[in-house]
Amino acid sequence: VQLQASGGGLVQAGGSLRLSCVVSGGTFSRQTVGWFRQAPGKEREFVAAVFRGTNTYLADSVKGRFTISRDNGKNTVYLIMNSLRPEDTAVYYCAADPSIILSSIREFRSYGHWGQGTLVTVSS
Repeated sequence: VQLQASGGGLVQAGGSLRLSCVVSGGTFSRQTVGWFRQAPGKEREFVAAVFRGTNTYLADSVKGRFTISRDNGKNTVYLIMNSLRPEDTAVYYCAADPSIILSSIREFRSYGHWGQGTLVTVSS
């Protein structure tokens, strides 16, 4: 399974970005796909995930601002980020795994396949 993340960039506070994660190999509909982020000097943290079906999960820090969705026809998961804040600045990674159980969906160690990351910078 290979993942390709894209869509990062520089945006002003209050702006929006859409990240894309294309998943190739494996059976896409069976994959749980998550987004994580890592800021300099900080641990990787959970942002959002979409379970094997369409159930979605968001970190409390992004609820009401971010949306995650999947397009099974395009083998792609999107992270739509609105009302961006400087504290959202980080490298964003997408990850996938077909064997995740719901209780571990927020744990980055549960994901066996990772993309290369895309940098999001939010200026104040």
